[in-house]
Amino acid sequence: MGQSFSLPRSGSSSPSAVISQSPSGLSSHIPVEISPDFDEPATNEIDYTLNLPDECLACVFQSLSSGDRNRSSLVCRRWLKVEGESRHRLSLNAKSELAAAVPKLFLRFDSVTKLALKCDRRSISIPDDALILIAQKCRNLTRLKLRGCREITDVGMTVFSENCSNLRKFSCGSCNFGAKGMNALLDNCALLEELSVKRLRGITDAAEAIGPGKAASSLRIVCLKDLFNGQSFKSLILGAKNLRSLKLFKCSGEWDTLFGLIADKVDGLVEIHLDKLQLTDIGLYAISNFVNLEILHLVKTPECTNSGLVIVASKCRLLRKLHIDGWKTNRINDEGLVAVATYCPNLQELVLIGLNPTCLSLEKIATNCQNLERLALCGSETIGDAEISCIAQKCIALKKLCIKSCPVSDHGIKALAAGCPNLVKVKVKKCRGATLEGARWLRASRGSLAVNLEAIEPEFRAAVVLENAGEEEIGNVNISNTQNRANDEASSSNGRTVSFKMRLASFSRRNLVPCTFRRWASMGAIRTRNVWDEN
Repeated sequence: MGQSFSLPRSGSSSPSAVISQSPSGLSSHIPVEISPDFDEPATNEIDYTLNLPDECLACVFQSLSSGDRNRSSLVCRRWLKVEGESRHRLSLNAKSELAAAVPKLFLRFDSVTKLALKCDRRSISIPDDALILIAQKCRNLTRLKLRGCREITDVGMTVFSENCSNLRKFSCGSCNFGAKGMNALLDNCALLEELSVKRLRGITDAAEAIGPGKAASSLRIVCLKDLFNGQSFKSLILGAKNLRSLKLFKCSGEWDTLFGLIADKVDGLVEIHLDKLQLTDIGLYAISNFVNLEILHLVKTPECTNSGLVIVASKCRLLRKLHIDGWKTNRINDEGLVAVATYCPNLQELVLIGLNPTCLSLEKIATNCQNLERLALCGSETIGDAEISCIAQKCIALKKLCIKSCPVSDHGIKALAAGCPNLVKVKVKKCRGATLEGARWLRASRGSLAVNLEAIEPEFRAAVVLENAGEEEIGNVNISNTQNRANDEASSSNGRTVSFKMRLASFSRRNLVPCTFRRWASMGAIRTRNVWDEN
């Protein structure tokens, strides 16, 4: 039931501390019981930390990782006390077994203001009683995150919000409480600034509307994800007078009408994220009324076209960040991007996924958007060496460049050596003509430049070459010549993409095994959120 830790000291026997461990394995979260002979060091030792005030010792603990803090708390009673009192952030495995440990747990960690309760889908989470007890022990909570706590109901959320009225940020995912619990939270937490809701299963078609309650004037950020009844939050969005950021991911229903209403009620939006939403150009016309808009993400909204993007760009001239995933529908192209370049000179970050821009729009963007620092071009069939050369010549302020799944060869990569004087990082992934030799040459030419190259898998590169050369052997494939065949592939009469041909050729030469499907899926899965974060 217990786990022993020994901390050796010179000239003395090795003391030990015992952590009473719950069946759920929450050893790092259970109060520590120190043996009587563990409190004082040996007589021939000098403990210099005794001269440190508790406040200084707490600052040292705050610079350590969670695991190091846990281990440090086992040194002596004073360290245990100071570490517990100075810990403001806590993340717990919220299995049902945690309920028994809550009293002792928060007797030690009595200064927690940020709490995360997470339970995996195969386990039973803590019930209402445990959440209510936590609320009574942690009345100073300002942030709460619930993940997979399916046993918590409207009753638990109501009592919790009554006890933790100072809450400023609330996030829940895969929970089962419904509209009553959510309304209770909004009614009792008048200081709530950020609300994030994901897969809240307790909200049904017959559920009551969710309003902003007393948080109407304090709400700044609302994020809704994977909600079948996402429009139950209509009253909340319309009533949040000072809303600054609205993020909607995979929420069912028609959103054009709602955005028209939002434009009439809320005028301070500066950030909008739309992902897999039923939205057309009518919705974009409404969004264009947010003249202070600075950040816009249009991800996989296939009904949005050049017409909508043009009107947004012409009226939202303060745009700094624009992400567009066209889902390869070709409804947004040079026309819309030229409008962005014309009306949005303050653009600093541009991510284009599944679009087919040409030198026409890229040159316009590079010329007009002199502050452009981050550019990502992914899954495009028209971004080749000429387009990369144009970027190298025109984008003076560019610092980060990401190119993924585009027909770019070493010639385009080498063009970056003479351009983009402020460039600090380049990522090239799965571009069939780019090789390690080109990356090494670029790195050698510009020593301060970080170059990250992930070449396309050899069998897929060989499949493309064999499809065009026909009789050439796999072992004799000349990687540098693949770009010469790219234009022929892109202009084929049947309209099939190069990626499709690569996969088809590989099908004809390999067995269909599950790992192949997973590999191809990973090639096609381009996500906006990890464009800049991948190593």
